[in-house]
Amino acid sequence: MSVYDFKVLNNKGEEVSLEQYKGKVLLIVNTATGCGFTPQYKGLEDLYLKHHEEGFEVLDFPCNQFAGQAPGSDEAIHEFCTLKYNTTFPRFKKINVNGKEESPLYTYLKSQKKGALGSRIKWNFTKFLVDKEGNVVERYAPTTKPEDIEKDIEKLLK
Repeated sequence: MSVYDFKVLNNKGEEVSLEQYKGKVLLIVNTATGCGFTPQYKGLEDLYLKHHEEGFEVLDFPCNQFAGQAPGSDEAIHEFCTLKYNTTFPRFKKINVNGKEESPLYTYLKSQKKGALGSRIKWNFTKFLVDKEGNVVERYAPTTKPEDIEKDIEKLLK
């Protein structure tokens, strides 16, 4: 099993198979628009622009589970991110990352790499790095800035 076995909904509600990202390095992030870490959108976009041509993708999954910090509709979240941070990477439908209604993708990601709280996601902007074969190779805490992950991304792109 790999991340390629999952289907998710894009921010327009259309089903997307993650198989379309086969052969690419992925950074999967649960995000929020009203969080202290929200400025990380700039760092994520910088990484995306710098390495996209080499086969790198940022997959953005907004999540409102942590202090209600992503309260808007999928459309409002997308508008906020594109206007305030000029993001161009793929954004998906808002999801839950913990609990009974958590996304199956996140159940899988968490089973592959534990964090400080075991498998539970601690907060917004937890990041999972996935290699070109769809294997989860690293999990980063919300406090880890996108630019601090760049060396790991570059190793996987080679």
